[in-house]
Amino acid sequence: MTARTDEGEAQATHTWSRLITVALLIGSLAATIPQAFARDCAPAPDGGNPCPVTLIRPPVVPLSAMAKLGKALFFDKALSGSGQLSCASCHVPSAHYAPDNALAFARGGVAMDKFGVRAVPSLTYRERQPPFSVGPDNATSETAPPPPSPPSAKGVKSASNTGVSAQAMVPQGGLFWDGRADTLQSQAAGPLFDPREMAATRTGIAARLRHAPYSADLFRLMGAHASDDMLIAEALFALARYQIEAPVFHPYSSRYDAWLEGQIRLTRDEAEGLRLFNDPSKGNCAACHLSMVDEEGRPPLFTDHQYEALAAPRNPLAPKGSYDLGLCAAGRADIGHTEAYCGFFRTPSLRNSATRKVFFHNGTFTSLRQVMDFYELRDIEPSQFYPRQADGTLLLNDDLPRRYWGNIDKTDTPFGPRKSPSLTPEEREKIIVFLGTLTDGQAPQRK
Repeated sequence: MTARTDEGEAQATHTWSRLITVALLIGSLAATIPQAFARDCAPAPDGGNPCPVTLIRPPVVPLSAMAKLGKALFFDKALSGSGQLSCASCHVPSAHYAPDNALAFARGGVAMDKFGVRAVPSLTYRERQPPFSVGPDNATSETAPPPPSPPSAKGVKSASNTGVSAQAMVPQGGLFWDGRADTLQSQAAGPLFDPREMAATRTGIAARLRHAPYSADLFRLMGAHASDDMLIAEALFALARYQIEAPVFHPYSSRYDAWLEGQIRLTRDEAEGLRLFNDPSKGNCAACHLSMVDEEGRPPLFTDHQYEALAAPRNPLAPKGSYDLGLCAAGRADIGHTEAYCGFFRTPSLRNSATRKVFFHNGTFTSLRQVMDFYELRDIEPSQFYPRQADGTLLLNDDLPRRYWGNIDKTDTPFGPRKSPSLTPEEREKIIVFLGTLTDGQAPQRK
């Protein structure tokens, strides 16, 4: 048997997703399509959803033999060079497969004396992550538009007018903060072999795979005479299948999911937070963090999978002497070192964001309130976020070389020159309250 390739994983994932969608749509097409295209569904005065939908979720089915093997691998610390780290050490199940600590950079290495260089993302909701591409901005395919923008917001990117600029070619998709991997199989290899993280070697992993408690399961799938390279490729493929198949990685069990289906009412502050989140002249959050079901009736992922340069302040704990340039330095052969992408990082999902303890690619913020304040005040009161130099001048955009400052988003609300923030402090708090509805495990038991 030959080892799985990245292309094989992508094809398997595509086939799995298509089968799920077709099977579910056949039974509920007539009832679901009109609901999935519901427009202007703001919360009712009582917090209810005036146009509930039937969400199309992945079916809960028994894990394949490959996914079961992936689960065993996911929790195996012996795969790491130190013998102390598994995938689950940083992607903690009880923390929605994100870190359960406030470290900006995870500890790793053979002697556990090194640190990664970026904040660890969550592994949830990767089953719908598209591969990297540069193509038309099609964010409207996963969002219903909020109320029309007022004249003052004309020309601003928002969930309601993104389609107007559909010819704009934008980077999107991919895994990691910089989009350097296209599949979960290749993504899994990143931290596994990084000397600052799991610090494994191919020789060490192959030896472990041949003598682990799950080795018999692996050889049943691969055959008794598989080479080391084949074993490693199959192990990475198994890790990918576990993340794609296991419902724990994509439960869609938040209060917001329940609200979309009309099962609960939002509180007054939650409902107001949702309105502000969607309003292109206020939070404008839904311009990038899509908040409505897509055309197939699937729950929103709260990301458009695209990239932005937001000029997050440098984390003092980051390695000194270099800049993290993001997408332009990802080493992708298809875009090379495109300077227009320097400073770009992938827009993360906001699902389970209320339980995170660090934010942005460099972990520079430690609360959602800090994040909201940065969005609102970056261009109004930059001294709150950037350091001063020895001569007292402000060191703006201190984690991006000046020649790339033109890449920074200064046009989309709430950024850009303005006399006052688009959101009051109280309104920012209401958006944070709304973000709490995106935490999984809070929805009523589905029948």
